[in-house]
Formats: sequence, structure tokens, C-alpha cells
Amino acid sequence: MSETKETTEALTEGATPGKKQAVSKDVLPGREWSDYEGILIVVEQRGGVAKKVSWQLLGEGRRLADKLHTHLSALVIGSNVSALAKEAIYRGADKVYLCDSKELENYRTRPYSKVCLSVIREYKPEIVLMGATYTGRDLAGAIATHLPTGLTADCTQLDVDENRLLLASRPAFSEKMLATILCKQYKPQMATARSGVFLALPLDPTRTGEIISVSPQMPEEEIVTQVLDFLEQTERVSLEDQEIIVAGGRGLGGPEGFALLQELADALGGVVGASRAAVDAGWISHDHQVGQTGSTVRPKLYFAIGISGAVQHVVGMQNADMIVAINRDANAPIFKVAHLGIVGDLFTLVPALTEAIKAQKGNSTSVPIAL
Repeated sequence: MSETKETTEALTEGATPGKKQAVSKDVLPGREWSDYEGILIVVEQRGGVAKKVSWQLLGEGRRLADKLHTHLSALVIGSNVSALAKEAIYRGADKVYLCDSKELENYRTRPYSKVCLSVIREYKPEIVLMGATYTGRDLAGAIATHLPTGLTADCTQLDVDENRLLLASRPAFSEKMLATILCKQYKPQMATARSGVFLALPLDPTRTGEIISVSPQMPEEEIVTQVLDFLEQTERVSLEDQEIIVAGGRGLGGPEGFALLQELADALGGVVGASRAAVDAGWISHDHQVGQTGSTVRPKLYFAIGISGAVQHVVGMQNADMIVAINRDANAPIFKVAHLGIVGDLFTLVPALTEAIKAQKGNSTSVPIAL
């Protein structure tokens, strides 16, 4: 990483094209980091409902904070979100910074980033984490731009070492390996992490903590953007929140094979997933993809059907509670991570399994079936 200078040459709003102006940037002389302490999780919410990745990061943040013998804090931004501040404490935070204001009801980059920068500059956390969602990526990039630090994006593993360095690991080199990235010279250390990778702590209403009110940094009249409406993309599959996923790979032989998987998924009350090979072949859309370049999932039940088990796929689903693999190749790597493996022809096994599940549900007074 190159050294950060006291000023950075950049074009600012209203600047004359071709003429560079000096823009001051936060720089701490002598790299004195002793004032930086604790871990901060930025909680993402919409309509007063937190994204699951935020609670997952609080769970992981709790583990890292205990390892560093430091405190864990959360930042909640929005309108009428005081309940989320309490929930953050119940889920592991020692203190919560709460910025609750009408102009923050909907996410907009500038007002949200200014609140984050204000909290980071005043309270100086040594590590800042947020979800690798569309909003999280946008917000994290905006924050890192104004701080003397780096940002590791889209992490799938987090840890800390004896020197209090954040070990942020993410897919690299065409998704063929994990690279662990360190920010040795700057604070705070920042990273975004994928949903479904870490475990959220269960709610503990007996936990107590401090809630600190934070003022909004921009009045509505200074915010140049307005949110007119939200258009939900209802056709898109959200794999991260599913409890049952039936995924298929190259072994399906073509897009027609996914019709069999859809029938099984419907019988189970789940959704269809896919490997990268199936997506790259054009058999199914990218929003169904599980793996390093797709979604990282942690369902209760995961079917891997016709999937060989390449590492790129396995890292995205290996934390499922139950993995069932169906493959005609008894030596397929997927069987090494599966809890239950079936060697055979999927075109015979899957329809038979679907019919058996439908029959069980039809004869049972309990729906869905117990897994």
C-alpha cells in the first residue's frame, strides 16, 4: 500500500476541468494508533428491519472482540429504529451509536457516510465491519475514501492476530484461492463481509449495554438526492435467506434438468440453486449461483445434485446444517463435505425422491415435513 500524503490532488465539485485542487485528507502524524480501540459493526436496515448479515457480523464481531479483549459496538442509522439499537445489544454489542432522524429514513450515500465518518472520527474503532450488500459496498467505499485507510471487500473469513491486525480473507486469482489482506499502517481496519458466512448470536434480552445518541450531519435541504420510490425485484431469488436449497451442476446436462430440481424444491418448500458451471453454460440465471462468485449460504438442508464439488462451490455452501449429495461419480469431491451421499443416476433418483416427499406430506398432518 502506498503512503498517504497530507493532501491528495483530485478534482472537486465545481472545480475547473484540467485544473487540480488540493483536497485535505485525514492523516494522523506519526501513525499513533493507541487511541483506536474496539470493533464497530455498521447495521444495515430497511424499513426498520435489519439485514441478516448485520446480525451475523455482530456475532463474528463478538468473537473477535473477545479475542482482542476489547469492546464491541454497533452503529444504527435510520428513522424510528431505536428498537434495532436494543436488539443490537441483545445480539452481542456492548454499546450502540444511534442516529435516528427523519431524513435518514431511506439510505442515501452522503448523509449516511457523514454519520459514519463522524462516529469513526470521534470514537476511533480499530476495526469497522459491514455487510457486502449493495448498500454496504457503496457506504464502505464512500467512508474509506475519506479516511487514511484501506478496505477489504467481500470477505468470507475474518480473524485477528497477536498484533491486533485484522486478517481479512477474500476470493482471489479468478476465485481459485483465498487471499488474506492486512492493513498494517492505517486505522481503522475496514472490511465488508458476505451474508451467510458467519453465525448470528441468539437474542439474549438479559444483556445490557449503552445506547449513545448521534446527531445527523446533514439537514434535508443539503441532501441533493431524493428517494422517490422502491421497486422490488420480485423475480430475483434470494438464496441467503433460504432454509432449503436444491442445487444443480454440470451433471444435469442442460437447462431441462433444472425442471426436476424445481419439482423437488417445490415439494420441500425450498428454492433452486446452481453451480458456476451451470450458470456459465447459460442453463440458469446468476442469482441462483452458489459459491465464491455467487451467494454464500447457510441453509438447514442443501442438496448438491450433479455437482462435482469444486472448491469455488464448496466454500459457498459448506456451512449448511445438512448436505445431501447425489452424483454418479463415487469419487466426486462433493462427497467429502456431504453429510449424506448417494451414488447413482440423478434422473432416476430425483423424481423418485420428489414423489416420496409428496407422498409423505400427503399422509402427514405436519407440513412442512420434519428434516
